[in-house]
Amino acid sequence: MDRNNIEKIAQTPEDRLLLAKLWDKINAGIRKNIPANTCFLSPRELELANYLFGKPEGLYSFGGYPEAERKMLIFLPDYLDESALLESDSPVCCLRATFYQGDSPSHRDFLGALMGAGIGRETVGDILVDKGSCDFFVTAEIAPYILQNFTSAGRTKLHLAQIPLANASIPEPEVREIKDTLASLRLDSVIASGFRIGRSLAAQYVTSGKAAIDGLPCEKPDKAVAEDMKISVRGLGKIKLASVNGRTKKDRISVVIHRYV
Repeated sequence: MDRNNIEKIAQTPEDRLLLAKLWDKINAGIRKNIPANTCFLSPRELELANYLFGKPEGLYSFGGYPEAERKMLIFLPDYLDESALLESDSPVCCLRATFYQGDSPSHRDFLGALMGAGIGRETVGDILVDKGSCDFFVTAEIAPYILQNFTSAGRTKLHLAQIPLANASIPEPEVREIKDTLASLRLDSVIASGFRIGRSLAAQYVTSGKAAIDGLPCEKPDKAVAEDMKISVRGLGKIKLASVNGRTKKDRISVVIHRYV
């Protein structure tokens, strides 16, 4: 761990400011041997933070459940073990919003309503919308404010309660399975197949900065994609290279792609 690495890792002035804040919070906890945590980080921000901190003992990335996309960095001193992340005094809280099942508010509706209520994006983790309910993760500090002031998402009226992290409902994502053969596992080829668009258009999405692999922006159309990698394209959605099944008789690569709907 070296604070001077911030200058090497940061790609923008915003990165530099964020990493400096993260360093101050986590390093203070490590020096004093007390719990410390950051705000929720996007996959890209988390990747930058991991380059900065490495893997010191007691440092965890946690977003409320194992598959979370947005996570905090949390330092636990040597007198606490990993189970403390799920305890009632965890820095991560889970709130459950219930609503009339005939309504169908989306992830965008919930996120927009939270931001409209003056709640900072960095205080909100994953938002998991299901039929008749939505479990979402927030910082412990902001939870009381949300419980008192977050009453609707779009036109949908909400009833909120805090629930134990272990009771969070993690819905199975809806996916459309696409079976195809590709000449290569280039990023533009996988995008073209997953979204049923031409490869030249897929390459344009990539070079214009609209694509990310596992949360990290990528502007190289020829970037190799590996099995289980998730690709998001702004304006199109998200896909996953679910499996790579070898070559066909015509020497093309047989793949299965999951498109999230």
